[in-house]
Amino acid sequence: MTRGIGDTTELIRAMFDRVSQGRADCPYYAKTELLADYLQKNLPDFRIHKITQRPEVWEDWLKDVCEKNKWSHKNSPIIWRELLDRGGKGLLLGGYNEFLEHAQLYYDVTSSMTTELMMVIAQENLGAHIQKEQEEEGLKTCINPLQVWITSASAPACYNLIPILTSGEVFGMHTEISITLFDNKQAEEYLKSLVMETQDLASPVLRSVSICTKVEEAFCQAHVVVVLDDSTDKEVFTLEDCLRSRVPLCRLYGYLIEKNAHESVRVIVGGKTFVNLKTVLLMRYAPRIAHNIIAVALGVEGEAKAILARKLKTAPSYIKDVIIWGNISGNNYVDLRKTRVYRYESAIWGPLHYSRPLLNLIFDSQWIKREFVATLKNLTATGRQFGGILAAHSIATTLKYWYHGSPPGEIVSLGILSEGQFGIPKGIVFSMPVKFENGTWVVLTDLKDIEISEQIMTRMTSDLIQEKLVALGDKIHFQPYQSEHKDLVPHEEKNPVMSDAADFLNQIPQTTFEKPQSLEFLNGFEGKTVES
Repeated sequence: MTRGIGDTTELIRAMFDRVSQGRADCPYYAKTELLADYLQKNLPDFRIHKITQRPEVWEDWLKDVCEKNKWSHKNSPIIWRELLDRGGKGLLLGGYNEFLEHAQLYYDVTSSMTTELMMVIAQENLGAHIQKEQEEEGLKTCINPLQVWITSASAPACYNLIPILTSGEVFGMHTEISITLFDNKQAEEYLKSLVMETQDLASPVLRSVSICTKVEEAFCQAHVVVVLDDSTDKEVFTLEDCLRSRVPLCRLYGYLIEKNAHESVRVIVGGKTFVNLKTVLLMRYAPRIAHNIIAVALGVEGEAKAILARKLKTAPSYIKDVIIWGNISGNNYVDLRKTRVYRYESAIWGPLHYSRPLLNLIFDSQWIKREFVATLKNLTATGRQFGGILAAHSIATTLKYWYHGSPPGEIVSLGILSEGQFGIPKGIVFSMPVKFENGTWVVLTDLKDIEISEQIMTRMTSDLIQEKLVALGDKIHFQPYQSEHKDLVPHEEKNPVMSDAADFLNQIPQTTFEKPQSLEFLNGFEGKTVES
């Protein structure tokens, strides 16, 4: 039972909810709304549900509601009762005047709101309605999952990448993702089993996982595209054939990404073979989104940190700011001049943020010039240690930095299109020091004392330029850069594991399926150098 306000007369309680709907800028709706709020606050069984509509859609909406319920009403607001004990059937109460009479008759309550106040509240209602619509649109954007496509999904790196992507550490725990595994028809059965394993993870951020083997459907509405190493059944006899074999697929991917992907798509190129070349080719064939295509260099950086950590008997994660210059999967240059070591156990000890220059802790410069260079060269050239785990972690970490920013003050190596920074020729993809912030990256051109000698720069850029020219057919033969001093170390100290191009040409397999690891040798023919 409900008692009228200021009246002891008992009224029979009606089981219904009142619905008030009006034009957002209507002053009469504003007055009705405040009166209804007062009744709901003071009467335990009085409930009101309020709905507003934009002025431009009000008339059409009102017409549809009246036709549906066989009502006759033409003004704002409109109030009806939904009888809960009759399945929610609507019973028209009327408009502004009818609602005031209803409140006066049943509850002895009326409203004395002035016209001026009604107009003010009406404008506030309109502003609140617009803001609510904008918030709902924002929520819809959050609800729609991030579309992640992985090419060559049968590659080992993809198997290791999926658990990291679905952990929530890359895009955030509040961002749901949908993963699409893209590969050729021959890999379909393997992809199906991979889908089932991914679903078994029961990840809270994974909305769905699917496969795609139809080229025309590739990258549909993709927000993120991860490009892994691809395999081909084309016979490859020379280094030049290897370079040119990358063009058709990159041309196809570039066209499909521009045609099917989301306009803000981000493309990240990983893998072990021709990473710089594949990145620059994708930029060439997808010019609209070229600014959003990058190459992963953290794999080489991670290998370098691990070797240094073993030498210092510390953890690789305590070593920061190793810079990788040049060709990520080939002739690059490891720069230790800015490298620092944290939490190093020695006579000098400090808080967690205290660090020391790495070159001050390794007193054997010959170890850096010889053994470090040789070990890193052996790992990156053969790919024996650059497996699926490292490739996946490097890609995931780069994506995490891209979306959420890199650690403050930390230097990150990244393969991007050169615009002439550090004296690097324009138009080639080159690994250089950057930081990630605000969803993009900034090249750290203000770093001091990182000038690279002309000899080293020429050696790295010459090979990258030739790779691009040979791949596009503008140059017939690849000629490795030769100089009077082939390495930074004196001739008599030349690293025994460094080979010239002829050594690698002798190892080229007849087909890429027969001996894929040998192909990976092709990108490392000139060796690595370290700034010490």
